[in-house]
Amino acid sequence: MITEIRHNDEILAIILSKDFDKAGIHFLTPGNFSQQLAYMHHPAGKVIEAHVHNPVHREVQYTLEVLFIKRGKLRVDFFDEQQAYLESRVLEAGDVILLVKGGHGFEALEELEMYEVKQGPYAGHQDKTRFIGKLPDKLNFGTR
Repeated sequence: MITEIRHNDEILAIILSKDFDKAGIHFLTPGNFSQQLAYMHHPAGKVIEAHVHNPVHREVQYTLEVLFIKRGKLRVDFFDEQQAYLESRVLEAGDVILLVKGGHGFEALEELEMYEVKQGPYAGHQDKTRFIGKLPDKLNFGTR
């Protein structure tokens, strides 16, 4: 239900399956990640205390992004820092992925609607290095 994609003992991505269902609050990310991702399931009537967020200086080195699949299917291809292919996964409507490190590419396997959330402000062409992801003849879909 929660899958970590790892390479050299580092987390490249965290996938939260649409089927995950546990009561309460479950943080999927370590506290040191610059983007935090949690799953929350509360009963009707649960009150979440009103609050404001205080200004806290943070330093962000890399852009982390979260994709929420609204409709369709998306293949995600993972690459290491040297742009070598590692593995692929297929996400479906309701799935969520946090992309943390390494490279990634995508192919919409069905008509796709998704949301993307990432840190800002956007740094334009400095924000990413594009490359041609060389895929093998047979993709590695790992285990889920």
